[in-house]
Amino acid sequence: MAAVLDSVRAFFAPTTFAIDAENPSDVVARENLLDRVMGPGRRKKSSEKIRRNRVPAEGLALVARDRDGRLIGTVRLWNIEAGVNDEGTPINALLLGPLAVASQHGGKGIGAALMRAAILEAKNRGHGAVLLVGDAAYYERFGFFAEKARHLVMPGPFERSRFLALELTEGWLDGAAGMIVPSGRMLTGAPVRRPA
Repeated sequence: MAAVLDSVRAFFAPTTFAIDAENPSDVVARENLLDRVMGPGRRKKSSEKIRRNRVPAEGLALVARDRDGRLIGTVRLWNIEAGVNDEGTPINALLLGPLAVASQHGGKGIGAALMRAAILEAKNRGHGAVLLVGDAAYYERFGFFAEKARHLVMPGPFERSRFLALELTEGWLDGAAGMIVPSGRMLTGAPVRRPA
């Protein structure tokens, strides 16, 4: 039903935004948007710890822009290992988030458009699965469910019912179990932690 409502809203709403690749000049506007929408506590979340000092997955940092080119929405995907399979081999996947839309632009289908664009681009780039922590009622319309993530854990506190997965390739997460760990490129100049 939610997908039907998204389609109806999109059909009747005037197109007031465009989905685009994020570029370096978007970073400040993106961070300001995330601070406004999610608040200062966003940096303490388990998902943020996975993203910290990492570069988003190649081609998977997207923004929504209004008619004047201003950034009004954002989504990024990050390279991770989603535990290991039955043979002990790490499973490459993506972690989605955060997804955010400026509050004054809510209800226009911008978040849904960002989600669809991100999922399609991830699939086109050959990725097998996407995981996220979020509202199941919202993300189920895009095919995300808790079942495929049931044997995976985040490196910190998280709500099991909000830990969701979407397979872009059927069976990609079969047997997946263990800890989610970052596997993407580090930011240039990011501090490196070494064991004591």
